[in-house]
Amino acid sequence: MSLSQTSTSYRETHHKSITEPEAFWLEAAAGLDWDMFPTTAVDDSAAPLYRWFPDGKLNITHNALDRHVAAGHGDRAALIYDSAVTENSRTYTYSELLNEVSAAAGALSELGVKSGDRVLLYMPMIPQAVISMLACARVGAVHSVVFGGFAAREIAARIDDAAPDTVLTATGGVEPSRRIEYLPKVAEAVQRAEHQVRDVIVVHRDGFESSVEEVSQLTAAAWHDWEAVTAQAEPAGPASVDATHPLYVLYTSGTTGKPKGVVRDQGGTAVALNWSMPAIFDVGPGQTLLTASDVGWVVGHSYIVYAPLLAGATSVLYEGKPIGTPDAGAFWRMVQQHRITSLFTAPTALRAIRKADPDAAAVGEYDITSLKYLFSAGERLDPETQRWIGEALNVPVIDNWWQTETGWPIAANPVGIEQLPIKVGSATLPMVGYDISVLDPLGEPLPAGQEGNIAIKLPLPPGTLYTLWGDDARYVDSYLSAFEGYYTTGDSGYVDEDGYIFVMGRTDDVINVSGHRLSTGEIEAAVAEHPAVAECAVIGLADELKGQRPAGFLVLKTGADISEDQLRKELVAHVRSSIGPVADFKEVAVVPALPKTRSGKILRKTMRQIADGKDYIVPSTIEDAGVIDDLLPVLRRNL
Repeated sequence: MSLSQTSTSYRETHHKSITEPEAFWLEAAAGLDWDMFPTTAVDDSAAPLYRWFPDGKLNITHNALDRHVAAGHGDRAALIYDSAVTENSRTYTYSELLNEVSAAAGALSELGVKSGDRVLLYMPMIPQAVISMLACARVGAVHSVVFGGFAAREIAARIDDAAPDTVLTATGGVEPSRRIEYLPKVAEAVQRAEHQVRDVIVVHRDGFESSVEEVSQLTAAAWHDWEAVTAQAEPAGPASVDATHPLYVLYTSGTTGKPKGVVRDQGGTAVALNWSMPAIFDVGPGQTLLTASDVGWVVGHSYIVYAPLLAGATSVLYEGKPIGTPDAGAFWRMVQQHRITSLFTAPTALRAIRKADPDAAAVGEYDITSLKYLFSAGERLDPETQRWIGEALNVPVIDNWWQTETGWPIAANPVGIEQLPIKVGSATLPMVGYDISVLDPLGEPLPAGQEGNIAIKLPLPPGTLYTLWGDDARYVDSYLSAFEGYYTTGDSGYVDEDGYIFVMGRTDDVINVSGHRLSTGEIEAAVAEHPAVAECAVIGLADELKGQRPAGFLVLKTGADISEDQLRKELVAHVRSSIGPVADFKEVAVVPALPKTRSGKILRKTMRQIADGKDYIVPSTIEDAGVIDDLLPVLRRNL
């Protein structure tokens, strides 16, 4: 089947979005409530920096909450909190969630948070995380959520970049086998940061050792109790902001080790996510979506918090794991209990379930007849896992491809418009507004079936990043300078003769560990702090469960007296302390030298190809080809 032979619905929709973007996106914008409806869709006056709906005004939380209540749907379930680790649950109706968000927004306002101010969130998967994000947006503040797996130094780096005066956190997070104390990490981060945080608001959870009284002595910030400040606050209404007003800053790993603050706006995000819910995920009012991610990642921002509520649907906030809480049937239990229609998770979770329950026996223990689709993203969905889970659930298993930077799928199967034939290993076809090309190193388009750099013709559609926080130049250098007129995704792949997109991996030094993007440069910087290490290279090795896992290859300083086992223990502990457990750094090998080009660039790609058992070519620019020969036994043992 060729793309031209598909039924007209998808083809015509995508074609119009590319050839008539003004008409297409203004029509999509009409699906929302506006304080001032935009007359222009895209502003290209500062190209290659583009802005969407420049003369529009709205508030995303009015569209996610108030308008549904005003339409008489206040009693409909908006958010279901399902905590498998604490065995607690609660359902918030749209009216109840609106009241909670309004109170939290009022508390922020009374503490001096104004439109445009940044607020940093370091929260576990609890309702207050969702409420806090929406409360920030309600007053026009810009939230920056930091994943709970990051250590104090990483939190501090984000405080210094975003310069928030207010931090929202909780006493801790709960894992299946342990409790993670948040307060000491937050206090250390506030203390380490050069930017002075004014207020810290804490959600109290029982069972944690650290207290606000202890940690508050370590900082100059004022510490507040969430319940106290929200209970006495005057509820705040939605602030009318420009559509181009920033909604949030979300940090993603950069190849330099310095995180990049992706900025998304209120208007474009609302329009894009509102379009995506019925079109891509086939979820609308009264239906239930379980997105098994974390609010600290972009998938959680888009499809736990904003998109389901914009669509008037029910979102499940799950505090737990795909296995071990209590077993490999955790997802299927929720499908039965909450009558979930669409489930969205990462390939890593599916592989973990398969490893724990290879025969998918747990599926048969529950009534999953409400489930229509399983969606997967975050990393490449390998064909074997896709076939296995599809047979187990007897529903379409649909991969989709996108990035922190894009905020919603670049490529997907738009089942709400028409379900296209599934090709195992492909993320299917480009979504509206995404004009995809596969380019060679000189920027020339490659023919079907030939792998190259996947790039998107500018402008990117609404809902994508429009810059990096406080750094337009870095945004242009990082994404827009490699190929003129294109956004460079940093992913390599090909498009087949039917237009289907196959994403094969990264072209830069960012690795994907269990769906979490991590900079090898950032891990290398932490490893290099060890006094015995002269130089190091961290690469991502192929991992059947996690997609990739980081491994360090180290050259020791002359005279360093330390065993490899002791060195590994010290480095694992240091990386965990400086970056956080999210890095999952556990493997170390000491080598006599690292392969480099004559200009000094370490040949990480070649090392990775050897370690993964793939064909490799030693570049002619290598300084000493003998170094590769010496490394072969170490690399091929795959650590």
